[in-house]
Amino acid sequence: MTAAPPNVIAPVSRRYSEVHAPSSPVAHFDASTPLRLACQQDLAPFSIAYETYGTLNRDKSNAILICHALTADQYVASKHPVTGKPGWWESVVGPGKPIDTNRFFIICSNILGGCMGSTGPASINPKTGEPYGLGFPVITIGDMVEAQARLIDHLGIDQLFAVIGGSMGGMQVLEWAARYKDRVFAAVPIATAAWHSSQNIAFHEVGRQAVMADPEWKGGNYYAAGTVPKNGLAVARMAAHITYLSEEALHRKFGRALQDRSEKTFSFNADFQVESYLRHQGSTFVDRFDANSYLYITRAMDYFDMRDSAGGVLANAFRGTRTRFCVVSFTSDWLYPTKESREIVQALNAVAANVSFVEIESDKGHDAFLLEEPTFFATIRGFLNAAAVKRGLGDAKETSQ
Repeated sequence: MTAAPPNVIAPVSRRYSEVHAPSSPVAHFDASTPLRLACQQDLAPFSIAYETYGTLNRDKSNAILICHALTADQYVASKHPVTGKPGWWESVVGPGKPIDTNRFFIICSNILGGCMGSTGPASINPKTGEPYGLGFPVITIGDMVEAQARLIDHLGIDQLFAVIGGSMGGMQVLEWAARYKDRVFAAVPIATAAWHSSQNIAFHEVGRQAVMADPEWKGGNYYAAGTVPKNGLAVARMAAHITYLSEEALHRKFGRALQDRSEKTFSFNADFQVESYLRHQGSTFVDRFDANSYLYITRAMDYFDMRDSAGGVLANAFRGTRTRFCVVSFTSDWLYPTKESREIVQALNAVAANVSFVEIESDKGHDAFLLEEPTFFATIRGFLNAAAVKRGLGDAKETSQ
């Protein structure tokens, strides 16, 4: 692992130490095996940080890759080393849970471009000895998947039992199923789309402009300057967080209630509880995430359009697939609405793929897949159990004996 060189005047924080010396295992790929990116640049060397849970069986047929969303990381079911909080999907991943670590071997990697140990803009460029910053090449969802494939090769796994993910993680699931048809037995894309809408591109641009307008961003070279564009990144997070919720969820949680006061202050303080909540979301986010990573990852999502490499027809991306699919959406998700999941299902049906589709009634918005949703839990458990039987892994009741 490479530590930050002396000439980088980065703030001393746990977040920066995780960039250069992560707490999780790391797979290193040297300059002899460069990663060819969609932008036609080669990235080498590079590293992918990851976590695993459960035990890989003898024939390596029970491995599940979980792909994380925009602001998550590899700590899907273990304490986060920066925040100290539980894993972001501990309600779903663990012993006896829908993604059962007593049955399956779980892999979750920090994406390429991330800031928790995988190579990204905060990592050290070996050619300069300084952080890449904006010298890091622009990446795509496909590039993230290619890097994950290198990790799976590194772990000696030929075929994944399942690839599962929500939001941007769902985009990676779709890419896996399209690029590696023989390596994915089952795929579960959740609350996602086959291409990023103009509305979502617009939201991302607002966030990026907020970051770049912060004077502490320093043209992307804030590492050497010893600054952090906290205000800009916090505003970007606040704007994005609104899109993860629904009007019903916001009203139920906050309504128009005032924050720690009985009367309006007639100022620009956080009079309302919802204002205070968003400010808290923004301020805590900057403690664990790199601003340049935010720029690069949102841009990768904007570029995502599976029709590009399929002659403009989504179905062509899945032609010849033998993967079993379970596509999941939520009724109140306006960021990736159900109609976008239906487009995926229609494309899969067009090539006679084995596909199930579930639209789950929920008023919790896009973030419903991260929250307590019994129907969602039952859907994941049921689909994986049925797929496991088909894969020859046995029924859940048999494996628990």
